[in-house]
Amino acid sequence: MDFGVGTIVLVVIALIAVYVVVIYNGLVRARQLVQEAWSGIDVQLKRRADLIPNLIETVKGYAAHERQALEEVTAMRARAQSVPSGDVAARAQAEGMLSQSLGRLFAVAEAYPDLKANQNFLQLQTTLETTEGEIQMSRRYYNGAARDLNIKVESFPSNLVANSFGFKKADYFEIENPADRAVPKVAFS
Repeated sequence: MDFGVGTIVLVVIALIAVYVVVIYNGLVRARQLVQEAWSGIDVQLKRRADLIPNLIETVKGYAAHERQALEEVTAMRARAQSVPSGDVAARAQAEGMLSQSLGRLFAVAEAYPDLKANQNFLQLQTTLETTEGEIQMSRRYYNGAARDLNIKVESFPSNLVANSFGFKKADYFEIENPADRAVPKVAFS
């Protein structure tokens, strides 16, 4: 059996093509995982945003003169919802500011024993606490998926394929201001 140089070249080209396809499919899978993970964060942030009007209405009945804290939460919620979904850094900053204003709202609520005993408020508090935990889990999943994609985009030889087909690194969902990292205290005792 006589394999010519042409046959060997064709086999090598075929192997390289298969390798490029495998790398490309891995990059597509990683990008899809990042998009899925972002969707999970988005769902949890929407859930939290939907809880806030009910929380504000409940607190309003007890603490009508604490208007500044209520308005701040409302403004931060609107700001967070106005950030385009794809702008991870801006969304993280806006959500951090919302978490801070929620923390201040709960601090105001501490001064109202009747409010702390209100079933509606307690239920909203519990749901918000659960949602904050879900946001943290979603953030960790997203950042893990972003890390995996970023490794593929930057590592050799997959970076050659990534650059050729326009794959980009994903932004991490990070909070830049250390004060924004604090989860709002939602426990009353």
